[in-house]
Amino acid sequence: MKIKDLEPYLVWEIFDRITQIPRPSKKEGKIVEFLLDFAQVHHLAAEKDEALNVIIRKPATPGMENRQTVILQSHVDMVCEKNNDVPFNFDTDPIQTCIDGDWVKAKGTTLGGDDGIGMAAALAILASDDVAHAPIVALFTTDEETGLNGANALNQNFLQGDILLNLDSEEWGEFCIGCAGGKNTIGEFGYQTVPAPQDYYWFDLNISKLKGGHSGSDIHKGLGNANQVVARYLHSLMSEGQVALARIDGGNLHNAIAREASATVGIPAHLKEKAVVNLNLLQAALMNELPLEDREFQLQIQSAEAPQEVIDFQTSDRLILALCAMPHGVIGWSVDMPGTVETSTNLASVKMKEGKVIAVTTSQRSSTASAKDDIVNRVHAVFQLAGAKAQSSTGYPGWKPNPQSPILQIAQQIYTRQTDEQPNIISIHAGLECGLFLERNPHLDMISCGPTILGAHSPKERLQIASVAKWWKFLTELLQNIPVR
Repeated sequence: MKIKDLEPYLVWEIFDRITQIPRPSKKEGKIVEFLLDFAQVHHLAAEKDEALNVIIRKPATPGMENRQTVILQSHVDMVCEKNNDVPFNFDTDPIQTCIDGDWVKAKGTTLGGDDGIGMAAALAILASDDVAHAPIVALFTTDEETGLNGANALNQNFLQGDILLNLDSEEWGEFCIGCAGGKNTIGEFGYQTVPAPQDYYWFDLNISKLKGGHSGSDIHKGLGNANQVVARYLHSLMSEGQVALARIDGGNLHNAIAREASATVGIPAHLKEKAVVNLNLLQAALMNELPLEDREFQLQIQSAEAPQEVIDFQTSDRLILALCAMPHGVIGWSVDMPGTVETSTNLASVKMKEGKVIAVTTSQRSSTASAKDDIVNRVHAVFQLAGAKAQSSTGYPGWKPNPQSPILQIAQQIYTRQTDEQPNIISIHAGLECGLFLERNPHLDMISCGPTILGAHSPKERLQIASVAKWWKFLTELLQNIPVR
């Protein structure tokens, strides 16, 4: 059996066609051509903007012209990952799909179900003659996977509607009604080098094998941050004597909790034993503080040769104090959705750069704009007190949850009627295009939903067949029940 033989036929047939079209992020020209051709074949009005975002409009079915306009939104690009032993060119080759039980997979590559199946459902509604619906605007955005760039550059006129259904969720039975906005804040410490002090004990400090994780979806788990561990240890030595710092490095990505960090450190030779004692004390404390899943870390020191130069003492002291004082983790919980993180910050990386600069990268998230600004200001304050130059990125807006959303109420009723179960209502602590849409059209009533996808962004990606049929049944009934204007 091939995927185009599955039910609902129209959705799977279109999805099969989408898998044959290369669509890496920033290389979406071929899929955009497909969308425009699709609109022409079905005699529908279509436009594209300068960022290659596409809209296709379909009038309401007879008798539903007075209903609110619905925007069906999905993104066209896909994450391109493959196993090392698979010869494949994502710029030219079609995805090789297969059916494995109740799952559709790809052979050694990402499937592109994220968000190919959302595109397929929207196109199936545009092509269908037997689905009653309100006025439809199908919106297809580009370059979502590498930074929401298509949505960020979206033509303002492409969001003329009342209700937006984001078709990019990955768990059937969940309705997402909120997401975090974010900013990165970087503090830069300029330093001078000075000769390494004499009669010092030198050692390399390493923290490794922490679990790490996503700085949004995993921030509430209390996982260890390697940059914090290094700062905590160095601070414990500062009360004993002058700490010399020749090198420091930790973390890599702004959206990841740092798993590893290291430093080359010197302390007065008579404090050598104290270095070991403090290490053992910190290791015992971490074993008590960290969750069980994060206790396989390794915290070690090893004797090292004396360096020729070190960071000047004033700067290294200010850096250590700033890293100790820097907030990290959950800052606030949602009052609208108990148990959901509203605001957080991540001490992401510490890097020595050319020009004698140490850059400390942090990442702030919140679904509430004022709370995001507040934590950004707090991080700025720590950097400024430590004498560092701080600067924040433009960032992206959040989507504050609205549990009283009218379209959510309708969606819940339909889901419960169809399944005899209650849906799971969530807000995710990560960025979605919906935050950008709401910034441009504050009156939009939005939810995000989709079928079940596991292993997204990896060659293990798989799309559950049964959930697609259930999701399609839900979507078509939802479109029949859109309220009047």
